[in-house]
Amino acid sequence: MKDDVTAPPKIADVQRAVLDAAAGADPAHAALALVVDTDGSTYVRAGAMALFDTHGGQVGWLSGGCLEPEIQVRALAAIEHGAADWLELDTREDEDLLSGSAIGCRGRLQLALLPLALLPGLETAIAAWRGGQDQTLRLQTHKPDQLTLTLGAQRWTLPCAPAPIGLAAGIVLLFQAPPQVLVLGAGPETPLLLPLLREIGWTTTLVERRPRWRPADAQAVGADALQPLAPAEALTLPASAAADAALVMHHNFELDREALEALAATDIPFVGLLGPVRRQQDLFRLLPPVARQALAPRLRSPVGLDLGGRGAQAIALSIAAQLQAWHHGRTA
Repeated sequence: MKDDVTAPPKIADVQRAVLDAAAGADPAHAALALVVDTDGSTYVRAGAMALFDTHGGQVGWLSGGCLEPEIQVRALAAIEHGAADWLELDTREDEDLLSGSAIGCRGRLQLALLPLALLPGLETAIAAWRGGQDQTLRLQTHKPDQLTLTLGAQRWTLPCAPAPIGLAAGIVLLFQAPPQVLVLGAGPETPLLLPLLREIGWTTTLVERRPRWRPADAQAVGADALQPLAPAEALTLPASAAADAALVMHHNFELDREALEALAATDIPFVGLLGPVRRQQDLFRLLPPVARQALAPRLRSPVGLDLGGRGAQAIALSIAAQLQAWHHGRTA
């Protein structure tokens, strides 16, 4: 491949669970299968990953399950040989509809198989990504049997099998930092909502100071972080004020009012308020005019898509669906 990759980066189809698993895996016994190129109809886009280990473990999916057995065999072989490898899976021909994996998707995946033992310090790049920093991944071969890989500030040189001709121009993928949501107030919905948001890729912070609702730690409710603070205090922290979304969910009128007033002074683009429209109107009457004006274009009230159903489970699902749609540019 050429030394200078000048093509604009593709937005990587990042799956947080895979990166989290890679950061905690035993490097000697695990490999990443990274999608570097696709064509036709495929289950994932470039940048998607799955992690395979020598104990039969797998995190992440690159197909509906039909291609993973072959990927696993090749990933484990790469671990054994101590070198990166390449794998092309092409199901675009008519005969692929009824033979082999019978996946029927008519697509092509080009994978790089990367043993973690060759990537010391990978967890540092993952931690920076998880902390809100975009990371650019570059793959280049300067020799037929040598691959240079960079992810953010980390750089590795790996032995590898000869690269496919189609990758001669190199690969550049942008790993956008995961979206961050601030949940102001705990209630019946939070232990259902927070794990669901993490599963679909969000970094979650719960702000709750009330002893009745404050969990022992973040893990108890499936959050990434817990701040035992008042809403106004939490929003003075740079990491909180830089969140992509905030959900006001105290089930307490005065605390919700405090949270809304504090959020009005931030640039958080998505503000969701739990509860009926009449409650939101009552809250707005108590806010200063400048706060109402600042919140109005950003406020979703009641937060959540109208999917039908009642109760904590239905509410959690509706909120997660709205955040997912909004984050991906859908009307929400």
